[in-house]
Amino acid sequence: MRYMLLMVDTRELVESHPEPLDSAAPVEWTEEMVGRGVELGGARLRPPEEGRTVRRRGGGTLVVDGPYAEVREQVAGFDIIEVADLDEAIEVASKHPAARFGPIEIRPLWATDDELDLEALRAL
Repeated sequence: MRYMLLMVDTRELVESHPEPLDSAAPVEWTEEMVGRGVELGGARLRPPEEGRTVRRRGGGTLVVDGPYAEVREQVAGFDIIEVADLDEAIEVASKHPAARFGPIEIRPLWATDDELDLEALRAL
């Protein structure tokens, strides 16, 4: 089963955390998960202020700068994993270095192999 792990940026938690993130931790996690055949791809996201929100309304396109909602938490990155079940997805997410600084949302994917370009994800 495929899941998307959504890493949430909670800047207050990161800034107040007693230990900074070891820069090797994400690499080690990725190497372990690739070795297990779990990691299919992922990436960090640029800050929400650099994003745009697009909607179709009344036949036109509405584009808004930055995040759609002013919230304290924003998605900061993602990983696509393929595991046996939700229990394994939880185990994988719990080992992710970002879990020390904020929540990781686990969402099952509807996508099939034809819909999900795994090679493009791996290239990120």
